[in-house]
Amino acid sequence: MNRKKKDARPNWDQYFLGIAELVAKRSTCLRRKVGALVVRDRRILATGYNGTPSGIRHCSEVGCLREKLKIPSGERHELCRGLHAEQNVLLQASLHGVSLKDSVLYATYQPCIICAKMIINAGIKEVVIADHYPDPMALAFFKEAKIKVRKAKS
Repeated sequence: MNRKKKDARPNWDQYFLGIAELVAKRSTCLRRKVGALVVRDRRILATGYNGTPSGIRHCSEVGCLREKLKIPSGERHELCRGLHAEQNVLLQASLHGVSLKDSVLYATYQPCIICAKMIINAGIKEVVIADHYPDPMALAFFKEAKIKVRKAKS
């Protein structure tokens, strides 16, 4: 056995972002599939993906309101049938009585400003993303709240 061979195991960021990418596959959004999960002490506390609330028809059934209204990405988040993956992960934790204080959020994209405000108040200490999203205000809020945001190395 060659002990000099590089360990093929993914590092923790790769592992958790890989899971977030799998979670995103459950998304019902027609424009962008996003997955998120929250971790503390290398243990997954909750997962979430973007899509309509429970009991509401999916966009795949009724069409995308944002497309119909020609709303650009990163604008007018309230004009959407769905919740963001970050919102859903926070709601899932809340629904099951799981505190997210001092945890790390992994997401396939950088959170928007609405999600950033929720993440700040949830007590999350770090956000790790796979890709950026056009919302500089969210990054400014994270910086002011002293929440570390970093793009994982691929």
